[in-house]
Amino acid sequence: MSYPPPPPAGPQYGAGSPPPNYLIWSILTTILCCLPAGVVSIVFAAQVNSKWAAGDQAGAYKASNNAKTWAIVSAVVGLIVGVLSFIYTLSSGS
Repeated sequence: MSYPPPPPAGPQYGAGSPPPNYLIWSILTTILCCLPAGVVSIVFAAQVNSKWAAGDQAGAYKASNNAKTWAIVSAVVGLIVGVLSFIYTLSSGS
């Protein structure tokens, strides 16, 4: 009896699987960096798999890109606010 070969290891971003949803990054940037932009990132991340399952591949890729973009925006805004807060703390400490 012949068995089919095992599936290839690692993530496959082709016609059979959805694009990355960046949900972990979205959640982390929401908690650690910037709440408003992080929430937007979570919303887009949550749309990726549902759009893919509905057959909307273009929408899934767009939602994936938007989730990534908003996670980056959240991280950058959080970093800027952190640096400005640090500078303010140093300058008002005298």
